[in-house]
Amino acid sequence: MKRATKDTARGILRYLKPHAAYLVLSAVFALVAVAGQLVVPFLAGRGVDCIVSAGNVDYARLSRVFLGIGLCVAAATASQWFMNLCNNRVVYHVLADVRRDAFRKIEKLPLKTLDARAYGEVASVVVTDADQFAEGLLLAFTQFFTGLLTIFGVLGIMLALRWEIALIVVVLTPASLLTARFIASRTYRMFREQAVARADQTAFIDEMIGNLKTVKAYGHEDENVFVFREKNETLRKSSLRAVFYSSTTNPTTRFINSVVYAAVALAGSLFAIGSGGAFSVGSLTTFLSYSNQYTRPFNEISEVVAEFQNALACAARLFALIAEEEERSDEGLASLGEVDGRVEFCDVDFSYTPERPLIEHMNFTAEAGKRIAIVGPTGCGKTTLINLIMRFYDVVGGSVKVDGMDVREITRVSLRKNVGMVLQDTWIKEGTVRENLCMGAPNATEEEMIAAAKAARAHGFIMRLPQGYDTEIGGEGTLSQGQRQLLCIARVMLSRPPMLILDEATSSIDTRTERIVQAAFAELMRGRTCFIVAHRLSTIETADEILVMRDGSIVERGTHRELLAKGGFYAELYEAQFAG
Repeated sequence: MKRATKDTARGILRYLKPHAAYLVLSAVFALVAVAGQLVVPFLAGRGVDCIVSAGNVDYARLSRVFLGIGLCVAAATASQWFMNLCNNRVVYHVLADVRRDAFRKIEKLPLKTLDARAYGEVASVVVTDADQFAEGLLLAFTQFFTGLLTIFGVLGIMLALRWEIALIVVVLTPASLLTARFIASRTYRMFREQAVARADQTAFIDEMIGNLKTVKAYGHEDENVFVFREKNETLRKSSLRAVFYSSTTNPTTRFINSVVYAAVALAGSLFAIGSGGAFSVGSLTTFLSYSNQYTRPFNEISEVVAEFQNALACAARLFALIAEEEERSDEGLASLGEVDGRVEFCDVDFSYTPERPLIEHMNFTAEAGKRIAIVGPTGCGKTTLINLIMRFYDVVGGSVKVDGMDVREITRVSLRKNVGMVLQDTWIKEGTVRENLCMGAPNATEEEMIAAAKAARAHGFIMRLPQGYDTEIGGEGTLSQGQRQLLCIARVMLSRPPMLILDEATSSIDTRTERIVQAAFAELMRGRTCFIVAHRLSTIETADEILVMRDGSIVERGTHRELLAKGGFYAELYEAQFAG
C-alpha cells in the first residue's frame, strides 16, 4: 500500500508541476496571512497590559494596539482571499488536466480493455473519483499548508517569549500527531473500498437505465431492486466505516488540545503569580491565544488528512486508468491511400481470451469490388472478422491484408477512412441531423447531403422534423430505431468509402423500406468491396460469395445457388429460416 501511495503522490506532483508559479504565489500569500494572524495575539496581550486598573488606562498606546490589530487582520484577510484564488485555479486546472488525460486514454485504449470493464465504472472514475480527488486536494492546499505554518510560527514565538511554557506544549503535542497518524494510516484502505463500491453501484445504475425497456419487458424490476439494495448496502457499510473511523480523529485531537490549553493556563497562572510582574496578565492572555492558535490547526489537519486519504484513493483509480496500456502507436506506419479493396485473411488465429481459441488457421480472399456475405449461427465469429479487418482487435497469429499490406503496418486512421460501417447498434451523437450526416464527409455540399439522405430514404422523415436538417437529435426518444438506422446508412452513403461493412444494417427497418434501401445499397456497393453480416439470408442472395461460419471456422463458401445445391449447413440454415 505504501508503494501505491508513493506512486499516487508522484502522479499528483507531476500534474502540479506546470502550476508551480501559482503554488509559490499561494505560499507567499499563506505566509502573509499566517504572519498577520500570529501578530494579533501578541498585540492583544499588549492591549490587556494597557489596562492596569480602573481609571488607569493608557488610551494612546491602546489605540495604537487596536490600529495594529486592524491592519494585521486586513492584511491576513486579503492574503487569505488571494491564496484561495491561487489554490482554486491550481486545483481545478489539475482536475481538468486529469480528466482530459483520462478521456484521451479511453480514446486510445484497446477495445479488449474497455470490454473487460463496466462502462459505468469507467464513467464513475472520470467523473466522481475526479471530483473527490479535487475536493481533497483543495482542502490540502487551503488548510494543511497554513496549518503547518501556524503550528511552527506559534511554537517559535512561544519559545522566544517563555520557553518553559512552550516546552509543555511541545511535550503534549506528539500525542495528537500520533493519534492522527494512527487513524489516517488505516482510513486509506477503507476509502479505497468505498470508491470501488461506489463505482460498482454507478456501473449497475448505468446498465439498468440503458436497458430499462428490457428490464420492464421481462418484469425484472424487483430483482434489480434487490441487487441494487445489496450494492447500496455494500456502499453504505464501506462509507460508514471509512467516515466513522476517520471522524474519530477530530474529537480525539480536540481532547488532547484541550489538555494542552489547560496545562498552559495552569502553568501561565503560576508564572504570573510568582514572577513579580515579569510575566504579566497580558502575557498570559497572549499565551492562551497562542495555545488556541497552536492546537486549532491540528483539528483542521486531522480533518484534511481524512479527506486527503479519500482523495488519494480516488486519485489512485484515476492514475491507474491513465496508466493503462494503450493501443500500439501508429508512428512510423504507412498511410493507406486510394485502395482497390482486396482483403486477405492469411492463416489467421485469434481469441478474445487465451484459454478459449475462436479462430484458427483461417484463410480466404475477398477480391476487390466483390460482395462477401458472412452468415452463421450466433457466436460463430462473424463480427470478429469485422473487428479484425477494422483493427478493433489485432490477430494473434497470421495476418489480415488490404491490397497486399498487413493492416498492422497501416495507420488505423487511414485504414478506417477507407471503410464505411453500418452496424446493427446505431449511434447518433448529440447535435443536428446535418452534423450527424456529415461526420464522415465534413466538406460535403448541401446537394450531396440531401442526395445521400434521399438514397437512404431518410429525406422524407427529416423534412418532417421541426427544423429539418438543423433539428437537434441524439436522445433515445428523438427518433425511432429505424429512423436512426436510416441516418447511419445515409451517413455512409455520403462518405462513399471504397470498402463497406454492413453488420445487420437493415435490422431495424420494416420490410418495405428494407427493399427500397437494398436497392440504394446495390447502387452504393457497385465497384466496392463489401462485407455483409446478415441473419436474414434473403438479404444476401445476390452476394458474389457467401462465407458460412461455424465455431470460428469457415465451413462452406460459394454463391447462394451453389450452397443450396450442395445441401450442407447453409442449406439447413436457409430451410430453417424459410420453412413453410
